[in-house]
Amino acid sequence: MRKIDIFDTTLRDGEQSAGINLNTAEKIEIAKQLERLGVTIIEAGFPASSPGDFDAVNRIADTVKNSIVTGLARCVQKDIDTTWEALKVAEQPHIHIFLATSPIHMEYKLKKSPDQVVEQAVEAVKYAKKFFPLVQWSAEDAFRSDREFLVRIMNEVVAAGATTINVPDTVGYASPQEYGALFKFLLENVKGAEKVKFSAHCHDDLGMATANTIAAIENGATQVEGTINGIGERAGNVALEEIAVALHIRNDIYPVETGINLQEIKRTSQLVSKLTNVVIQPNKAIVGKNAFAHESGIHQDGVLKNPETYEIISPALIGEGEVPLVLGKHSGRAAFRDRAETLGFNLSDEKLNKAFTEFKKLADRKKEITEEDLLTLLTEQQVQIEDVPLYELKTVQVQYGTENIPTATAIVLTPEGLEKTVVATGSGSVEAIFNTLEQLVQGDIHVIDYRVKSVGKGRDALGEAVINIRYDDVSTTGRNSSQDVLEASAKAYLNAINRHLIQVSLRAQPVS
Repeated sequence: MRKIDIFDTTLRDGEQSAGINLNTAEKIEIAKQLERLGVTIIEAGFPASSPGDFDAVNRIADTVKNSIVTGLARCVQKDIDTTWEALKVAEQPHIHIFLATSPIHMEYKLKKSPDQVVEQAVEAVKYAKKFFPLVQWSAEDAFRSDREFLVRIMNEVVAAGATTINVPDTVGYASPQEYGALFKFLLENVKGAEKVKFSAHCHDDLGMATANTIAAIENGATQVEGTINGIGERAGNVALEEIAVALHIRNDIYPVETGINLQEIKRTSQLVSKLTNVVIQPNKAIVGKNAFAHESGIHQDGVLKNPETYEIISPALIGEGEVPLVLGKHSGRAAFRDRAETLGFNLSDEKLNKAFTEFKKLADRKKEITEEDLLTLLTEQQVQIEDVPLYELKTVQVQYGTENIPTATAIVLTPEGLEKTVVATGSGSVEAIFNTLEQLVQGDIHVIDYRVKSVGKGRDALGEAVINIRYDDVSTTGRNSSQDVLEASAKAYLNAINRHLIQVSLRAQPVS
C-alpha cells in the first residue's frame, strides 16, 4: 500500500492566521500532540523570522523524536544558517526552503529574471545540503507558474540534492482537475522525479483545498501539507483531519496509508482550537460539534435503527464519544497524575501540584468534573512559561449595582515580588477590571477582542475568557478559565500582559 507522508504546518502556516499568537510552551504542547497524532513531519516555524520562532523550533526539535521536525527558510544563506542552528539537535534535521516561481511573483516581488531565480534556488539547495540530509524545496505560487519553467527549475534543484519538491497552490486558485494534471505533468517530465517526494500544499480560497489535495494524491503526490482545523492565512489551508479520514473511509478507491492515529484527531483539534483561540464552526467536517448530530426525525429514526444509515464515520473513529465522570473531589493525587498522563500530559511535579490544587478547588464547587474540565486545567499549567517574572492576581473584587458605577479592586503580586492594590471604575464590570489592571503597566492597552464561553455544559460549567490586546504596537492573546467569568476575565487580561513580557524578553535575545 502506498504511503502518503503527512506534513503538518499548523505551527508555521497556521500560526500566520490573523489573530493567532502562540508562545513557545503552547507550540511545544501542540507539537507533542501532533507527534501522538502520528504526522510524519512537523513544520515548527520560521527560525530566521524572530527569536521567539527560533526558540520554539529549537525546543520542539529537541523534544519531538517520532516525527521529523522542520523549519522554513528563504533561499538565502543567512536563513539556512539560522535554521541549522535551530534544528541541528533534531533526530532527522530537515529544512524547507522556498522561492517564488510565478511570473507575477518573480517580476513584482523578487524583481528577478527566471535565470536569476533558478540560480538562487540551486545555490540555496546546494548550501542547505551541506548541513541537512533532508531538503525540501518549494516553488511558491507553483500553480500559477509556467509549466516548462517549473520543469526546468525542478530539474536543477533535484540535481542539486533536494529530497522533496513542494508544488503549492499558494493562493488557492486551482481546480482539482488542473491541480491533479499539474502533478501528472511534473512527475512525467522532471528528471529524477522518481527519486524524490512530490508534495501538495493547498489553500482554501475557493473552498477546494481538500478536493485539490486528493487530486494530487490520485496523480502521484506522496506527501500532503496542511493544518489542523484548516487554519491558515486568508481562508486557510487544507484541513489534515479531513484528508486523513477521507483516505481511511474511502480506502476502497484510495489504497494508501498515512500513519495517522485517527483516535487522536478530536483531541488534537480541541487543543489547537483552545490554544489558537480559533473557534471550530459547528458544521465543520470531521471535528465540528454537529458532525455527528442528527436533528431531522427521519435521520434520528434511521440512526437509532442502524447508525450507518446516516453516519459514514463513527464518532469513536476520531476519539469522540460520551465521557463519564472522570474524577471527583475525593480523588487523590496519584489518580490525578495517572489521568493526566493518560490524557497525554507530562507535567513537572510543581505544575502537577498546581493543577491538582485547581482541580480540588473546582471539585469542591462543581458536581461533576468532566474530561473537558481536566483538559482545560492541565493545558493551562502545561503552557505556562516561568522563566520570566510575571504578574499574579491575588484577589479581585467588583462592586456593581444598576444605579452605581462599577468599581473593581485588585491585589496583584508584581514581577518584583511586591503586592500592589489598584482600583478603577468602568461603564461595566469587565471594563472596570480592565481599567484597574491597566494601571500596572506603562502606556495604553487597547482591547481588540474579548470573548467568554462555557467549558462543558450546565450552570456550574467553567467559563473560559479569551482576550486579545494591543500593547506597544504588539498584539497578544491571554486566556484563563474559572467558574466566575469576572475572575477568568481578570486573569486572562494579566495573562496577556505576562505574555507580552515574555515576548519582550525573547526579542531582547539575539537569534543564534
